[in-house]
Amino acid sequence: MTDCIFCRIASGDIPATIVKRTGDAIAFRDLDPRAPTHVLVIPAKHLRAVRDADGDEDRQLLGRLLAFTAEVASELGLDDGGYRIVTNTGRDAGQSVDHLHLHLLGGRRMTWPPG
Repeated sequence: MTDCIFCRIASGDIPATIVKRTGDAIAFRDLDPRAPTHVLVIPAKHLRAVRDADGDEDRQLLGRLLAFTAEVASELGLDDGGYRIVTNTGRDAGQSVDHLHLHLLGGRRMTWPPG
């Protein structure tokens, strides 16, 4: 999708600080971090949100995306202190880019409820 900023990051048209990449997922540093470690993890394939995963292939991609996010967390040294993985769906939840993305947050104590 040519007008999607995350698709353009995935294709390399827009630079980003890439943390890790596989054939179907990209992890990169958030430009407006909300924690000492704030990485966005996106599928290379355009999906708007978790709810838009259609069929077995997309659902398997969701599983790989979550496992990939846990790998990135481990590689960034977040296992001991812990981390949070968040996805927002829709405007009222705070989704500002209509491309599925997971926020990997760590490096500080998280509060609950998250506000």
